[in-house]
Amino acid sequence: MALFDNVYEAWLQKQLAGEQNPRRQELLGKGLGHGTLEFLRAIWFPVIGNLEHLYPEYEVRDFNNGYRYLDLAYMPGGAKGCIEIQGYRSHARDIEAGRFKDLCMKQALLALDDWCFLPIAYLSIREDPGVCKQLVLSFVGKFLSIEAPSEVSWSEAETLRYARRRMRPFTPGELSAHLRLTEQHTRNVLRGLVSKQMLEVASGKLRYRTYQLQDNGF
Repeated sequence: MALFDNVYEAWLQKQLAGEQNPRRQELLGKGLGHGTLEFLRAIWFPVIGNLEHLYPEYEVRDFNNGYRYLDLAYMPGGAKGCIEIQGYRSHARDIEAGRFKDLCMKQALLALDDWCFLPIAYLSIREDPGVCKQLVLSFVGKFLSIEAPSEVSWSEAETLRYARRRMRPFTPGELSAHLRLTEQHTRNVLRGLVSKQMLEVASGKLRYRTYQLQDNGF
């Protein structure tokens, strides 16, 4: 994917150029781990379309005044999201007790510091990419108010936000209750967004039953 490769190289070089911390500079200089790179290539970039607000090998402090590094920090507008790619070897059932305790402590510290934590298994990237993409959309939706195009109405913009937060397709009735509009009005909103290629029909032919966000990541 030439487009991803170009975007990735420019993004990584920008991270290096703007970093003053020698510890993080050294980590970035070694390149990202295979799992993190595959997550960006196969999951994040196809569904989000950019690498904005992502910071690899992001440094945080722990209770003992030590340093820990996040695979990816996602920080739009100062928000705190953490994505960790869990490799099979380091998380299998025979993981060393000390390493397991350290991983639990890391997650606990992040939670207590109000980080939103999203672990992704490397095997899921390979075997369940569709599920991973839905997880990413919902994760991003927790932080972002969608910058809707100027031509959409408030109900269309809120429908897009609602769709982004969902982990599954939704019915017109569910959206109607959320928007507090009649179901007929809600169906008109949905039809409009489908025609604008912002939503897609998930099920139903003669009468559409469920809808979901398109894979373009809007």
